[in-house]
Amino acid sequence: MLGDENNNDLVNLDAVDRAKCALVVIDELGDPTGTPLEPVLLPAIQQTAKLTAAARAAGMPVIFTNDAHIPGVDRELELWGTHGIAGTPEAQTSPLLDPQPTDYVVEKRRYSAFFQTGLRLLLDELGADTLICCGMDTNICVKHTVADAYFNNFNIIVVGDATATFLVGDQEEGLEYMKVCYAAKIIDTDEAVAFIEG
Repeated sequence: MLGDENNNDLVNLDAVDRAKCALVVIDELGDPTGTPLEPVLLPAIQQTAKLTAAARAAGMPVIFTNDAHIPGVDRELELWGTHGIAGTPEAQTSPLLDPQPTDYVVEKRRYSAFFQTGLRLLLDELGADTLICCGMDTNICVKHTVADAYFNNFNIIVVGDATATFLVGDQEEGLEYMKVCYAAKIIDTDEAVAFIEG
């Protein structure tokens, strides 16, 4: 019967070529310090900072995929209200991640970082076949980006403690969904850093 044998743990870290990996950071924007969301967002950003530092040291591409909404145009603003407006500080990579000139930034107007953006072209040109993903919100932009990564035949690693849920759903359920439906390997930051460092 369908589902009796769910082979959802398909990414074997020992078999992944680190030279073909990219770190994709989804919507980790601004500095939440001192805001009501600090307890939820800051720990994930602090974990992501460890990932970006390790990736840069290893020569692994770091890609920030950031909301860049157009006021009065983007449908998402009707649903969620004003946020991530292109050109504002709230739509910039978090300064806590110490963005560098060698990093890449892909602006997006929908949940998925693949939809109507240059992300797929960039990944192809970088020679990536495996994505290490983290970001916010676990059940919205991370999940939709991971879905499109799966649909585009990438291997997917999601760093669970470098993602955060604050708008909809449950963190653990979101991670489990990506594991079951998109064959994502769910690991924590320490495991991810050890993998990146080799």
